[in-house]
Amino acid sequence: MNVPPTGLPFDDIRNVLRALPLRDDDAIAQVRERDAQLTKPAGALGRLEEIVEWLAGWQGQAVPTVDRPLIAVFAANHGVTARGVSAYPADVTRQMVENFAAGGAAVNQIALQAGAGLKVFDLALDMPTPDICAGDALSEAECAATMAFGMEAIAGGADLLCVGEMGIGNTTIAAALSCALFGGAPEDWVGPGTGVAGDAMTRKIETVKTALDHHGQALRDPLEALRRVGGRELAAIAGAILAARHQRIPVLLDGFVATAAAAVLYKLDEGALDHCLAAHCAAEPAHGRLLAALGKKPLLDLGMRLGEGSGAALAISIVKAALATHTGMATFDQAGVSSPLD
Repeated sequence: MNVPPTGLPFDDIRNVLRALPLRDDDAIAQVRERDAQLTKPAGALGRLEEIVEWLAGWQGQAVPTVDRPLIAVFAANHGVTARGVSAYPADVTRQMVENFAAGGAAVNQIALQAGAGLKVFDLALDMPTPDICAGDALSEAECAATMAFGMEAIAGGADLLCVGEMGIGNTTIAAALSCALFGGAPEDWVGPGTGVAGDAMTRKIETVKTALDHHGQALRDPLEALRRVGGRELAAIAGAILAARHQRIPVLLDGFVATAAAAVLYKLDEGALDHCLAAHCAAEPAHGRLLAALGKKPLLDLGMRLGEGSGAALAISIVKAALATHTGMATFDQAGVSSPLD
């Protein structure tokens, strides 16, 4: 991505978006040609067949790979937690990052089962972003720099990327950002998150409303919305998704927060997420609404609402199975099975 700087940080981000690589349709055509020869009725594997085409088209190779899947989890803290919008204290973010490092979280176990690498990024946990009800989460320079950090986070290479997050209070952030991007009322986007209900849910809804009122019309620009009511982990996820596109790495999106980060790119360019699949639909009520707005059909719907990249990590095994059926199955000729009648 040799994109020359143009002065303002957000101009650089927009330049990266203007240079997005397109899908390799020749690779997809070769996948379809092989698929037609495999020992099964046409279309019998449903979405598994679509997954292989997706892998081939975005990796740019007729025989795609899932040898180096990577789960990237970005962790950050938010000043808005002081308003009592979460069932857990902000200290839990750092404690969970330490749990990831010790191998004790759910995503660690799923990563092991999927044969995936796991990287966790501490985004200045000791410096929560300001309360979005009273100020901007990030300056333009800070937001652009955090997106750039996310771009560099996958520099070690991968052939499939899962993006996830950890951050107490960030479903409030995701609700505010989603409402800014797609409209509606705060109630449409605010959910229980870590398990809030009653007065805490009322505070959460009022917090989102106050934040949106405070920032007003400035939120009509997607990058402004990201910097004003977003957070470091969301900016880094958006950056990682952009870098993956330029490096021809297909992406699995995790839950509500990760999808809200991705939605910023969609609002800037509706084709910016074509290399992304929704790994699952989280139990957070607004996630389904957000996926519908993005035109994404989830691979899984298991009632999960953990975050930390867990749903995306789980979907790696589905992607691997799809690829294994395509590459490992015999053709009609190889198996001595009669092909379909003309």
